Amino acid sequence: QVQLVESGGGLVQPGGSLRLSCAQQGYAFSAYNMAWYRQTPGNQRELVARIDISTTTTNYADSVKGRFTISRDNAKKTVFLQMNNLKPADTAVYYCNRHPPTLTWGQGTQVTVSS
Repeated sequence: QVQLVESGGGLVQPGGSLRLSCAQQGYAFSAYNMAWYRQTPGNQRELVARIDISTTTTNYADSVKGRFTISRDNAKKTVFLQMNNLKPADTAVYYCNRHPPTLTWGQGTQVTVSS
């Protein structure tokens, strides 16, 4: 069974940075596009960033373009999200999954941006 384990969240001041990691346990990581999503209470989960199998194509939500960078290490079955110049509006629980999301969601990692 494939499992996703997110880490790296925390409390950061506006303008700060965090690097999220998501390790996949199981098979076939390199065969799928991967993505980061986020969710705030009462709202649907939204796509933040996506990276294709070969890592040559990335896509970002307009709200994070120029501030967030998604990357992956297929050998380590891990996808990363570098988040710079964080804003209070980035506060959410962040999840990774395939794109489209077909795996059971992990526990996510909480990111809180506040002074």
